[in-house]
Amino acid sequence: MARQTIRFGIIGAGLMGHEFAVVAARWPALLDLDIAPAIVGVCDTNPALLDWYRDTLPTVQCVTTDYRELLARPDIDAVYCAVPHHLHADLYTEIIAAGKPLLAEKPFGIDLEANERIMAAVRAHPEVLVRVSSEYPFYPGAQRIAQAARAGRFGRIIEVRSRYLHSSDLDPHKPINWKRMARFNGAYGCMGDLGMHAVHLPFRLGWTPYNVRALLSDIVRERPDKDGTMTRCDTWDNAILATEVSAGDQRFPMTIETKRISPGDMDTWSLEVLGTEYSIAFSTKHPRTLRVLEYSPGCEQAWQSTDIGYSSAYRTVTGGIFEFGFTDALLQMWAAFVDELAHGADMTQPFTCATPEEAALSHRLFTAALESERTRSVVAV
Repeated sequence: MARQTIRFGIIGAGLMGHEFAVVAARWPALLDLDIAPAIVGVCDTNPALLDWYRDTLPTVQCVTTDYRELLARPDIDAVYCAVPHHLHADLYTEIIAAGKPLLAEKPFGIDLEANERIMAAVRAHPEVLVRVSSEYPFYPGAQRIAQAARAGRFGRIIEVRSRYLHSSDLDPHKPINWKRMARFNGAYGCMGDLGMHAVHLPFRLGWTPYNVRALLSDIVRERPDKDGTMTRCDTWDNAILATEVSAGDQRFPMTIETKRISPGDMDTWSLEVLGTEYSIAFSTKHPRTLRVLEYSPGCEQAWQSTDIGYSSAYRTVTGGIFEFGFTDALLQMWAAFVDELAHGADMTQPFTCATPEEAALSHRLFTAALESERTRSVVAV
């Protein structure tokens, strides 16, 4: 099948920029899409990061340390931007004003004020597609939860538990980086860095918190810098948000956890929904397994495990007997963005990347969580 090419510029050539490059190389694995990305330009203020793109990607035509050079190029159709949080407001608003469709990294602004600046640009340019990176809801198990919710299978929802956990900061001797400094990462700490992963799917399903009681933990308070000097870590390591949700005629508690220090969790996304008629649970720790419990009065209650295999939103060459993983979720997320960019409402399947509105709601939640921690009280969202 001949595929239309959408030419991308990358702003921020670090970890996630490399991941997008790998996704673009794997695009032939997708079976039904008539479009494909090509990385044409790359920008980073650190020239040392640019050599890999220049040497590895034959499609790259522009390598620069000035992102405005990318925005001025007519041969760049869209932009992926992955930069530290304190740069989001300035760069995202300029990208949108330049008319370039944007897949932006979370949290979509370092704080609520920065997010409001970006949202103003989104509203001023409704013709520009803007989405926010969040790949975990594209796991097959997460998609099954979304299908169950839309089918109304739960009865009355008793409780929702959403978590994004890892343990990369458990080592107190790990050198400090920008995500452990509030001036770059923001006061949200782990919520800003990890929170969109935990709230994207609940928000998409209409589970909107109207209040929050936050328990935030600052566990490792100093780390060595590159010279070995101990430096203050002034961001939250872990967050537990106890919220109440109003959805239609239902009210129920939803617990949201984002943790950088969760012993034993390498990188774990999970969502569990307990209902009076049907319950469902999925975790990336066991990516082949979906757990369900169907309840009938008078019958024994038992969780059942189903091996779901590789059943993705977008069909691929990968056989259903194989196991879905992180790079597969990235491919699916990028397929959704490129599909929506090319086809709008007529995209191949209906599940889009996270929206600016969902990111804005996360900012209201995380801002309320900071106030809850400060006052040790329940705060309206």
